[in-house]
Amino acid sequence: MRPLLSRVLPLVLGLFIAGCASRPLPPFETPIARTQFQRVRTTAYTDTETDHLPYSNHNALGGVLQSGQIHSAAADWSRWPAGTIFRIRETGELYQVDDYGWALSGTNTIDLYKPSRELMNSWGVRRVTIENLQWGDPKHSLAILRERSGYRHVARMIQELDDRMAELQRPVPSMGPPSEPVMIASQPSPASTSNPVTQPFNAPSSNQQNIPRATPVTTNRSNSVANDPFFSTMGGPGR
Repeated sequence: MRPLLSRVLPLVLGLFIAGCASRPLPPFETPIARTQFQRVRTTAYTDTETDHLPYSNHNALGGVLQSGQIHSAAADWSRWPAGTIFRIRETGELYQVDDYGWALSGTNTIDLYKPSRELMNSWGVRRVTIENLQWGDPKHSLAILRERSGYRHVARMIQELDDRMAELQRPVPSMGPPSEPVMIASQPSPASTSNPVTQPFNAPSSNQQNIPRATPVTTNRSNSVANDPFFSTMGGPGR
């Protein structure tokens, strides 16, 4: 049995690679907002499917696909980086992104690992609400992906990550120097002329002690990526 398997697996792997090189990438979808709660499309897969046979029961990180307290999930790593942990609110199940796939690149779909075909088929395709409990590390994801950049679906994820990093590092347009306040002169009243005020201008009166001071506006940042929790591990603003 083992000699036969050793001859069949290279053939399956060769056919799989050839198929990846010829088939088109999935249609690109605009990334959804990266928030704590997201409504996403989910599918299911198992390690005995034909396109996963070359990898056996291993994930893209080199470990074993999980189906215990935390389950494995595959996604586009430029949207959910490797290591991202989320909970499906409808079922309470915990998943960790440790895999990716050709059909997921450039899409907002998450593929959930199931340990059997029966469980895979029973899940089908569902739209669910996920709660992101921990964002993965985009730097670590990029380091892994760059070693596999010869695959078109991987190159797409790398490009999208690079684009987001470039947007993060883009300087914020200057709003220019603050304008001088306009002073409007008024005619002093007789009372103020005869009794000049000796109290300093910035000294608060007794009934103003508890009024909070306004926070000065220093910039008008319009770069939404700069405050995105997805980049919190990249040393972006806010860390």
